[in-house]
Amino acid sequence: MSSMTASLLLLLLLFLPFLLSLAGRASMAKLLCFISSLLALLLSVEPYGSVLPWLLGMIIAVVAVVERLRASYFT
Repeated sequence: MSSMTASLLLLLLLFLPFLLSLAGRASMAKLLCFISSLLALLLSVEPYGSVLPWLLGMIIAVVAVVERLRASYFT
């Protein structure tokens, strides 16, 4: 695997909360996930520095998607 492919996969992984939040309806969740993904990217220079912002972004994104599914299918 080349270094270009590895860096693109790392970026995709770090921006996964933002990409997942695009499936939700709430614009505030999208903004918070984007900010947490940027913070995870900036803190990724330290070992394990990006774990906490990434987890927070994933929690926000999953809640946004679950709320969209709940509103769509259970009403």
